[in-house]
Amino acid sequence: PKLAELMRRAEDDALAYKSFPREHWVKIHSTNPLERLNKEIKRRTNVVGIFPNEAAVTRLVGALMLEQNDEWAITRRYMTLETVAAICDTTPMDPATIAVL
Repeated sequence: PKLAELMRRAEDDALAYKSFPREHWVKIHSTNPLERLNKEIKRRTNVVGIFPNEAAVTRLVGALMLEQNDEWAITRRYMTLETVAAICDTTPMDPATIAVL
């Protein structure tokens, strides 16, 4: 009884990907890419062992995140800009403008 209630309450969250366009479903129905990224961050930070300060951790993790972003945006084309733009309710911004913010 308790498990059934928990599952009913989690249904909206578990199926949230269905509110996106159908062509996105295959990319966002799973957390596998995020889990893979977290595993790579853990592996790379374990190689370093002890960091001299918090900024060093931030630089390493930031570099890994940028690398992954490039792979998803360019190499794999995780989602096309056109399909993402179709679901956004904001007007596009120039990258130079974003950098200044």
